[in-house]
Amino acid sequence: MTEEQGGGIDPGVIELAGRVFDLARGGYTEELAAYVDAGVPANLTNDKGDTLLLLAAYRGHPDTVAALLSRGADPGRVNDRGQTALAAAVFKQSADTVRQLLAAGADPDAGGPTARETAAFFGLPDMTALLDGGES
Repeated sequence: MTEEQGGGIDPGVIELAGRVFDLARGGYTEELAAYVDAGVPANLTNDKGDTLLLLAAYRGHPDTVAALLSRGADPGRVNDRGQTALAAAVFKQSADTVRQLLAAGADPDAGGPTARETAAFFGLPDMTALLDGGES
């Protein structure tokens, strides 16, 4: 096992990171915010480059997304597969999450596939309207 895979990292740190990612996936906003407030990086990434923000967006947790954004999470981060939190939110058709990410400066044309490409590919006109600055 390499250090990047966790071989040189304290098992307690790995366990904590796993818990924090589970909180983002599950939408446990208050508990996750407490960890970030205590020093867990808002832009923490897993072994695939997924951020807490991307995982919360993909699971459709707008309150968790808002909490992470207010604590400095970067709405423009791209994971190892070129995916963004905004494209994930579009894919899940989470309008509230899309609005928050756009308000925080997320670029609908970043990553690959981009949020716009995702909306077009899956035939999501409401999401395209949001990305174009309209309401849905």
